Amino acid sequence: MLSEFSEDQLRLLAFSAESSTVREGTRIFRQGEIADGGVVITKGRVQLETGTGDHIVNHGVYGEGTLLGENALLSDGIRPVTARALEDCSIIRIRRPLFSRMLQEYPELAGRLLKVRADKFKRTTDALERIGRRLSDIDRLSASIHKKEGGLED
Repeated sequence: MLSEFSEDQLRLLAFSAESSTVREGTRIFRQGEIADGGVVITKGRVQLETGTGDHIVNHGVYGEGTLLGENALLSDGIRPVTARALEDCSIIRIRRPLFSRMLQEYPELAGRLLKVRADKFKRTTDALERIGRRLSDIDRLSASIHKKEGGLED
């Protein structure tokens, strides 16, 4: 999403955002908490995970330049994962109000982001339609098999 920003816009965003250092093992945000914005990893690696204790599921490791919580920049929500620093990290925390203010000050940027999000939404809905068709095919096949099996019992 941030690739649509010019270098000057990125500098302004980074200057206005909250920079911090996170120690290895520290949680940057937790699954289930209110998502109030995004986080850019500027140094280090972060693991996304769900679950707790012995039931943690790893959802990938991300490094420098990664934006975590992209959707939280645009709307309210709950964090679907926990982000944990695998090593000492530097991050930039971008709160939703700051991001909104940037979009208001740069309407051409808002237009480009809208197009990017719309394209992403279209790709997602196309993929879901393909999955839906496959599931319908499986349902029809399953019903056909059950009908034939039922006919054998008569």
